[in-house]
Amino acid sequence: MDIEARIKRRRRRDGEPRLILEYESLSPVTHISEPVDRGPVLERLLDYLDPVFDGNLPPNAYVYGPKGSGKSAVVTALFSHLTRLLAERNAAIYTTTRAQSAISPAFVYVDARKTTSEFAFYHAVLDALVEESVPEHGIGTETLKSRLHQSLGGSRTGVVVAIDHLGEPGNITEAEFVDLFAGLPSNVSWLAIGRALPSETVLTEYTAESIQVEPYQRQMLVDVLMTRASVGLAQQGLDHRAARTIAEWADGDAHDALAALFGAAETATAAGHDSIDTTDLDTGIDAVPRPSVSLGRVLALPANRQRVLRRLLELSDDERSSVQEASEHISQTVDLSSTTVKRILYELAESGITRRVTIEEAEGKGRPPSRLEPRFPTVVFKRLFELNGGRE
Repeated sequence: MDIEARIKRRRRRDGEPRLILEYESLSPVTHISEPVDRGPVLERLLDYLDPVFDGNLPPNAYVYGPKGSGKSAVVTALFSHLTRLLAERNAAIYTTTRAQSAISPAFVYVDARKTTSEFAFYHAVLDALVEESVPEHGIGTETLKSRLHQSLGGSRTGVVVAIDHLGEPGNITEAEFVDLFAGLPSNVSWLAIGRALPSETVLTEYTAESIQVEPYQRQMLVDVLMTRASVGLAQQGLDHRAARTIAEWADGDAHDALAALFGAAETATAAGHDSIDTTDLDTGIDAVPRPSVSLGRVLALPANRQRVLRRLLELSDDERSSVQEASEHISQTVDLSSTTVKRILYELAESGITRRVTIEEAEGKGRPPSRLEPRFPTVVFKRLFELNGGRE
């Protein structure tokens, strides 16, 4: 932990003992500026990006690996550092092995979870490249494409676009992305990020390299947990034994490991504990379903769908004994009709955010009713929903 982080840690003290000092450091959807134990992956990405240090574009590439392996964390951190380095050195990168400076391409990160249409994709790329804000309304897709070509048409450098979370339900598909990319100028290359194996995606038909990201090894995951806890929790809030327990359970998935840590910390705080004990740990782990949907997907949902999910979690077992029953109760506390809520609930189940469980013991004729069970870490979602201003 650096000096600045240590100073901030001291300043957070307000005279009252607290276990959780900073939620952001514990959050599974937060990427820190220096990812832990991902050095080999970083080196492979730098090898791929090596042409930019001579002012050239790298070829298209595909980064793949399972959920929670740190793909997004490494790419976002690397692009952030490269962008800042360019700004600090007046868009020129100097190296110890090259005698002259070379103008480097720009770097743009696009999250497919939040960019689900042609308009949104071109808007995200253009907005990252120009200094002025690009309007979200009153402008058409073709106008955005035209401005992109104008912005990059006279450039000698171009841009590298990282497109993350391709292939997830509700996002643009790999094939759709290839079509979108065809609408960009020729001096643009892309770094696609997904979970599918290279043999299972059309993306590799257009890439020169595939970069694999392996799941975290157990000790690496312990390091991730202890690093996050060193900033997010009070001193001695998490011991190595507890971190090893979480890491062993998570089986290489940093998202689920951090969700379990977050849930354990919330449980310990509610119980007035000054550190996470065994009971807190068990509760935090039990609150993370396996397999678990990434919280990034849930928090990327439109606001009305997040409100419906939040209300669903507040219902008793009887109140959510069926989709119809849950819809009627939720509609009483959100500004949506029961029919609309029901449609949203079915959409969430269809996309895998929740799971429909058939009630076998139901009496009567016809299709038996079903209830919905969340497939994401509910304790973490509740707190992040509130921190993001979702409380009404």
